Amino acid sequence: MSAILPTTAGDTTSALYNKLNWRLLPFLVTCYMFAYLDRVNVGFAKLQMQHDLGFSDAAYGVGAGIFFLGYVLFEVPSNLLLPKVGARRTFSRILVLWGITSACMLFVRNVPAFYAMRFLLGVFEAGFAPGMIYYLSCWYGPSRMARAIALVFVAGPLGGIVGGPVSAWLITTLSGVGGLAGWQWMFLVEGLPCIALGLLTLRVLSDRPADARWLTEDEKLLLNRDTTPSQHRADSFKAVLRNPRVYVLAIAYFCIIFPIYTISFWLPTLLKEQGVNDTIRLGWYTAIPYVAAAVGMNLAGRSSDRVGERRYHCAIPALAGAACLIAAIFSDGNLTLTLVALTFATACLWMAYTVFWAIPSQLVEGTAAAGGIALINTVGLLGGFWGPAVFGWTKTWTGNMHTGLLVMAGVSTAAAILILSGKLALKKA
Repeated sequence: MSAILPTTAGDTTSALYNKLNWRLLPFLVTCYMFAYLDRVNVGFAKLQMQHDLGFSDAAYGVGAGIFFLGYVLFEVPSNLLLPKVGARRTFSRILVLWGITSACMLFVRNVPAFYAMRFLLGVFEAGFAPGMIYYLSCWYGPSRMARAIALVFVAGPLGGIVGGPVSAWLITTLSGVGGLAGWQWMFLVEGLPCIALGLLTLRVLSDRPADARWLTEDEKLLLNRDTTPSQHRADSFKAVLRNPRVYVLAIAYFCIIFPIYTISFWLPTLLKEQGVNDTIRLGWYTAIPYVAAAVGMNLAGRSSDRVGERRYHCAIPALAGAACLIAAIFSDGNLTLTLVALTFATACLWMAYTVFWAIPSQLVEGTAAAGGIALINTVGLLGGFWGPAVFGWTKTWTGNMHTGLLVMAGVSTAAAILILSGKLALKKA
């Protein structure tokens, strides 16, 4: 993890940031991995749950995405309170409540209950991802921000790498144990660790560098000089609301999230339709795109920080992802080609996602940064509802995945256009 920072060996700053990396990042990665896993494990539950409960593809798509409606309604309030309440207590509350809710998914028996539990999961997880971005900006300066984000948010693909095989194993191995279906055991087993992580948060994290007992006074002073200007300038949240570039970013983020979560929720089904009927085998196949995404995120973050450029590092992968989604349409019926196309599409979209989050800190500063980041994330995460829902509707109406993949490609292209627009001209990081 020390490789994240490009500093000379033996330098005081290098030693300090290596210390931060080992103290903060492994824990944040673990927390976000479970956050992502508990959002998307419903994609594997679908393989049994849909049959057991009689859901249509359209109903599943809406239920998978409705998580984001609950999330966006409570995200801005959660993040506006974060600087006042503190990261430790905010993250602890979020982790414990979403862990309980995720585990309680085992009680779902019908479509309304499915919608209600997914909505509540979004409510209780609201603010976690943008809260982490704000939290990282308190510890890492602009020249290190993209790589810090890349390392923490690689937990998303890591959740896919671990979650695919583990979810498949839980569904098949525990099916029928104690009178519960495999999908019920999956929700229970994957939800409970979040409660423990929530309690550990109070001990592991410090709200800000000034509160960290494990830092010396000299190290605190060095961080104070090196971190983002958000520590020193206080923009008002009203100014954020009047900034048109914030809304351009929010719409661009919507267009990135739309295909990312469509793939996340529908990947097991997409591969199953290519002839993969064995659940364990399917679990390993679904891990492959996320391995590629983890590698791509690290490369994109390092390259973006090295040259101090954000927009092209975000837009070009978004365009490449769109091309790969179109390629997946023409590879339908061929498992190998479809898996390759979806692997590259997933990697490219996550690369765009990673670099994207280094942009807001250059536009919004001060204590309003948490609210500004939350506003962008709130609007953008609506893509997490519309993407899976639109894909489910088009699949129900047409009987195939082609229209849905084409819509995803078009939306990803729109993201690239918005990121490259003159509205987002940025100074070098």
